[in-house]
Amino acid sequence: MQRRSRGVNTGLLLLLSQIFHVGINNIPPVTLATLAVNIWLFLKPLKPLYSSCLSVEKCYHEQDWQRLLLSPLHHADDWHLYFNMASMLWKGMKLERRLGSRRFAFIITTFSLLTGVVYLVLEFALAEFMNEPDFRRSCAVGFSGVLFALKVLNNHYFPGGFVNVLGFSVPNRFACWAELVAIHFFTPGTSFAGHLAGILVGLMYVHGPLKKIMETCAGIFPSNIGYGGQQYHFNNSGYSGYHPNGRPGYYDGIPRNYDAYTAGLSEEEQLERALRASLSDQGNARGSPQPYGFRLTPEEEMRRQRLHRFDGQ
Repeated sequence: MQRRSRGVNTGLLLLLSQIFHVGINNIPPVTLATLAVNIWLFLKPLKPLYSSCLSVEKCYHEQDWQRLLLSPLHHADDWHLYFNMASMLWKGMKLERRLGSRRFAFIITTFSLLTGVVYLVLEFALAEFMNEPDFRRSCAVGFSGVLFALKVLNNHYFPGGFVNVLGFSVPNRFACWAELVAIHFFTPGTSFAGHLAGILVGLMYVHGPLKKIMETCAGIFPSNIGYGGQQYHFNNSGYSGYHPNGRPGYYDGIPRNYDAYTAGLSEEEQLERALRASLSDQGNARGSPQPYGFRLTPEEEMRRQRLHRFDGQ
C-alpha cells in the first residue's frame, strides 16, 4: 500500500527535527515510544485510513472493533501527525515526569481505548436524538481525542495561569473547552465529538471514578516513580511552569522554554497559528492540511477507497 501523503512530508520532517533538537535521551520512555509508534504507523500503516477510522457504523453495526485500537494511532496526513505529536511531546514530557512512566503508560493505553468508546456513544446519541444517520457514518482517526484528555490532566496537575486562544486570555482550567469550540468553528473537517470525548474521559479520571477503577485494576502506582533509575537531564538552563498569577514558576521536569520542541511556540500559540492558517486557507481546502482534523466524511472515504484500488493495480 502506498503512503497517503504526496510529495515531501514537511510536517514529518519538522516533527523529527524537533525530536532530535530536544534529544532522544531527554524524552521520557513512554512519551518517546508513543511518538515512535505513531510515526511508524504513519509511514507503514497497518491498514488503509478508511479501514482504520472509527465510526458507529463500522464498529457497532459491522462489529469491526479493532478500529478502537487502530484509529488513535493513524493520521490523515503529515501535518495532522505533526500537530498531534508536537502536542504529545509537550504534554508527555510534563506528565510522565510528574506521574511516572508505568502509570503514564497505563493512562495512555486506557485513554486511547476509552476515548474511542465515548466517541461512539456520543455519535450514536446524536444520531438517535437528532434523527440524523450521518452521525453513525462519521469516521474519525487520530490522536487528538487522547490529547484533549491529557490536557485535562495537565491542567489538573499544573493548575493556574492563563493561555492565549485566538487572542483571548483564558484561564488554564477552561482552556480545553475554549480550544474545543475554537477548533470546531475555525478548522473544518475536525471531529467535535472526538475532541469532546477526550475532555469527558479526562474529567472522568480527574473528578470521576475512572482513576479509582484503574488503580483497582492495575494497582496503585507511586506518583514519584522514576524511569528505571535513569535520570533525564534537559539541555535547557532550567525548568519552569505556570504560576497562579501567570508568571513563570518552577516545577520539576518542565523545560524552561519551548524552543526545544515547538519551534519557539507554546502549544497554545501553535494552536492559534494553526487556526489562523486554516481560516486563510479555507478557499483552497482541498490542497491544504488539516492541523487538527481527523474526521472522514462518507464521500471522502469512498474517494480514498477508489484511490486505494487504483494504487493496487
